Amino acid sequence: MHWTRTAVVVVAGTGAVWAGGVPSAVADGSGDGSHEVHLLVNGAFGNRPGELIDIEVQGVRDRGAVTVTSPVFRHRVPLAPHGPGGRAHHARPAVATTVKPGTYPLTVHAGGRVVAEDRVEVRAPRPAEFRAGAPDDVLRPGERLGLSFDDLRPGATGDVFTAASPAFRSKVRLTHDPAGPHWNNPRMFTALVALPPDVKDGTYKVTLTGSDGRPVKERPLVVRAARPGDSDYVGRVRGPAFFTAQGRPEAARAHGHKVAAGGKVNVLWRDSSPDPGEEERLTATSPAFERPVPLRRDVSKAGDGDAPRYYGPARVRSGLAAGRYPVTVISHHGRVKRTGHLVVTGAASASSASTRSSSVPSVPSASPVSSASGGPDRTMLIAAGGAGLAAATAAAATAAVLRRRGRRDG
Repeated sequence: MHWTRTAVVVVAGTGAVWAGGVPSAVADGSGDGSHEVHLLVNGAFGNRPGELIDIEVQGVRDRGAVTVTSPVFRHRVPLAPHGPGGRAHHARPAVATTVKPGTYPLTVHAGGRVVAEDRVEVRAPRPAEFRAGAPDDVLRPGERLGLSFDDLRPGATGDVFTAASPAFRSKVRLTHDPAGPHWNNPRMFTALVALPPDVKDGTYKVTLTGSDGRPVKERPLVVRAARPGDSDYVGRVRGPAFFTAQGRPEAARAHGHKVAAGGKVNVLWRDSSPDPGEEERLTATSPAFERPVPLRRDVSKAGDGDAPRYYGPARVRSGLAAGRYPVTVISHHGRVKRTGHLVVTGAASASSASTRSSSVPSVPSASPVSSASGGPDRTMLIAAGGAGLAAATAAAATAAVLRRRGRRDG
């Protein structure tokens, strides 16, 4: 048997990537020195008792069982084959709740021999922790709030937890997402709740209860609406502007845009300090439109540093007389009202209307948010969990950062 050394790629439970931090002994299973076994350990650094460790072994040629042993596990852990040809093996064992803090060896066995080794670090357990937003944070009415309950401790039981507060419209159920960012903590329960837009200023109590209805933890929650002098009181708005059904927002014009009666046009709105929750209620109205137009957040602008923008397609009424028609957008709880004007020409031909209809770009829907360690747009997120949560959390988090920056600038 020939032994080589290879860098282990270790991905911490928080998502950080550590490359080459810990060497792994790799056995050559073919006898000619041309074959390597790779060990990937997700969560090898700083586990608490009860947390999961993701282990994957790649390149094992033996047809027999592949297992992992370590003092941090109660028993020998079998790895299940997966991937093309079953050459990769995977498992997610939990660190035993009785393990003391320290660094322990981890050994991979295949075909009766050791094929790879690594180390696992275990930290001390800590008391259960309930969070309602970020510590010392002040939330705006309508803002999203992240709730989390970390109950990873010896002897903890139960999986039904509910949060209630006079600031909420109703009780909120906290759940565990095994596919979310806290997959490695089986006792992390999270939720996302939006404060009502009309909630009054004040300090509210958020109470967490267990399945028996008894209070488990409490946290304070401070709510304060924007006031004159705050940069987000009226925001920094631009619009409404207009661009063609098949055009791009960058080409939008605030004045002189023309559209035929019966045709379609996109309405664009920008605000560097949007009001919390405006993704769900921002609309454009006009006597020229068949109906009010919901303006949805453009998630493609989530990370480029530009002001958040919203847009939506409007259909102009058929048979409308040519002329100049107002288009109005109201935001910031009615404190901001802006009106632009759209020039309507003669009715569109049937072929032109069909072409316009088929080329209308899809409008991204409003995105929910965030990290449960932050406020509603800054939840630790929990879980955002899944692919949809990734784009949603990015847009909401950017809005929160821009808003907080705006408050400081103001």
